[in-house]
Amino acid sequence: MAKHTLLLNLLITALAPMVWGSTYIVTTELLPPDMPLLASTLRALPAGLILLALCRTAPRRGWWVRVAILGILNIGAFFYFLFVAAYYLPGGIAALVMSCQPLIVMFFSVMLLKTRLSFHHALAAVFGITGVAMLVLNASAGISWQGILAGVAGSICMAGGIVLTKYWGRPDGLSLLSFTGWQLTFGGLFLLPLTLLLEGLPSSLTVNNVLGYSYLALIGAVFSYMIWFRGIEKLPTVTTSFIGFLSPVSACLLGFFILGETLSQYQLLGAFSIVIALYFSLPRPQAATTTTLTTQLSK
Repeated sequence: MAKHTLLLNLLITALAPMVWGSTYIVTTELLPPDMPLLASTLRALPAGLILLALCRTAPRRGWWVRVAILGILNIGAFFYFLFVAAYYLPGGIAALVMSCQPLIVMFFSVMLLKTRLSFHHALAAVFGITGVAMLVLNASAGISWQGILAGVAGSICMAGGIVLTKYWGRPDGLSLLSFTGWQLTFGGLFLLPLTLLLEGLPSSLTVNNVLGYSYLALIGAVFSYMIWFRGIEKLPTVTTSFIGFLSPVSACLLGFFILGETLSQYQLLGAFSIVIALYFSLPRPQAATTTTLTTQLSK
């Protein structure tokens, strides 16, 4: 992969987790409280239906189950756990918990994709998690076990979705927009009955609520997932997973610019550490990638 092409794909894909970083502030500032299922459903289902109406194509026979599984992992279950974590934990702590996702991706990649992990991947994991910790940890933050469990579960869902998307690829004859639309639709349909059964609908919606849900559906789902699935196709799986570390960076920057939160020296160092992690996660020339992680660690 040429350097300029790799960089371009990296920058485009990076927009997705940067948008996802805004989920925390949108959830707390614009949405009704304690309704994560409704937020997840309204983020996924309308966006998926819009894309399906525009594309009007369907997966071929034999792909329906696969697309449904991807929709549940990438969208339905992940959205739900993401919003639960956002409701039960401060945004930064939720981001920290979910930063274990690249490690899970590496494990799944070795098991399913037979990916060879280099010593650079180990360094990327160390710098990435350290950077997230420096970005978001503070002594006054409250910890909720419900939020912790939801964050871990969301990380597993997203990791499984990334690896299976890379493993199965995209169905022949299905455009990226249509592929994204079907996953959003299946994810939304998975969430809809749970929403109606467990939460119901709010008695009324404010203008802020409508703006929040619209943003999450159009920007947080249609736009971000289209470029995210494109990134999974274009970039190595492990590299894609480490791009997710930009989500807490985005969350912290939005807190600084919108909520007036301060950024400490440790947080700035954390952001720099995440940039280093992204660098180490990039593919290396063949000669440099022949040594596996196990060989490096055994020296």
